[in-house]
Amino acid sequence: MPDFARSTDAAVQAQLDRLTLLSPGADILGLDRITRLLERVGNPHLRLPPVLHVAGTNGKGSTCAFLRAALEAAGLRVHVYSSPHLVRFNERIRLAGTLIDDAALAPLLAEVLDAGGDIGASFFEVTTAAAFLAFARTPANACVIEVGLGGRLDATNVVSAPIATGIAQLGIDHQAFLGDTLPQIAREKAGIAKPGVPLVTMRYEPEIAEVVAAAGVPVLAQGTAWDYSLEGDRLTYRDAKGMLETPLPALSGPHQPGNLALAIAMLRHQDALTIPDTAFAGAAIGARWPARMQRLGDGPLTALLPNGTPVWLDGGHNAAAGAAIAGTVAEVAHERPCHLVLGMLANKDPEGLLAPLASRLASVTAVPIPGHAHHAPAELATRVQRLGVPVVKTAADVPAALRAIADGLGAAAPGAVLILGSLYLAGVVLEANGELPD
Repeated sequence: MPDFARSTDAAVQAQLDRLTLLSPGADILGLDRITRLLERVGNPHLRLPPVLHVAGTNGKGSTCAFLRAALEAAGLRVHVYSSPHLVRFNERIRLAGTLIDDAALAPLLAEVLDAGGDIGASFFEVTTAAAFLAFARTPANACVIEVGLGGRLDATNVVSAPIATGIAQLGIDHQAFLGDTLPQIAREKAGIAKPGVPLVTMRYEPEIAEVVAAAGVPVLAQGTAWDYSLEGDRLTYRDAKGMLETPLPALSGPHQPGNLALAIAMLRHQDALTIPDTAFAGAAIGARWPARMQRLGDGPLTALLPNGTPVWLDGGHNAAAGAAIAGTVAEVAHERPCHLVLGMLANKDPEGLLAPLASRLASVTAVPIPGHAHHAPAELATRVQRLGVPVVKTAADVPAALRAIADGLGAAAPGAVLILGSLYLAGVVLEANGELPD
């Protein structure tokens, strides 16, 4: 389905309108178009600062956030390329620590779109070329690049000589492009491996580890090359270079220590950048990654609920995310009843996401996702009911869902609210509550 981007800046919007016309199609994966496009704009991907390249089904964005935070805590200037954006397209391109501004973004997109008019490049390919062009023109010490989809044929995989690559948690997602089994998906993710470049991974089941090892590069896996443990409010990381401690991550969720440890391992197993151990403590407390178990602040949406009602937002949309979030719900709800607002894209699996969560939910309110093909709320509600959730409703949008939850709470003690199911829905929520990512 086409991506969705809009801007309050007329010059940027004119280029985003052109981008939106580039349908991803069923064949978006492949390196031919992105290679030809990059050649036309001077091959900027060959002139990037040292690159850290991260793939994974879940956790790759958080790992990138920890990488950025560690590098910046070390006093380095960092470019970051990530996707999708939540509210503003600018979020995809961070130049030396700051989101690209509209004045720079509009001509950059125009330059790439003009150069590739006859190539048939996709939305993501044009965006990738624009990011690499901006990175090559702006001084920085490092680049953190998040894979968009898969790895082997993802547009970001034109980077030929990263200083380290990493693979976060693996799970079933994007089956139409990556395959229906974990080994097939692992093979695609491991395609970011490069000769002589360390490939740092989480701990995987043997059949998955074998697939990753077949990439033919040094694999530095959790449990063999590195590991971590938790004790109280500290994370202890260990590898052949020794041991270090950090605070627990400020990012919520029991899965985040693993993402932090993966980022530490990637930086500890490369030689191009010098990162002091103190920078990893800075990463733990300084990393920010919107819409990943983010507690919303005071704003127009949270004001619709009784005072003291915590509202959490997460863009998780697959079974692996559901399992991770299930472990977080008890922690953030503090034994309060948890009310879920759910919106999911049409190509996602509601049962896979909600199966680990259903027993912890007091209610689910299904909503649409504006501007995207999504599960109709009524159909989504029917599927949720089969999971045994006590109360299942529909609403026209998130504000209406929150009002309905508030009406149901009445004078009762405040519950906890979780908004879940799509990063696109998360973007709508952040904008409506006045919390734009920066």
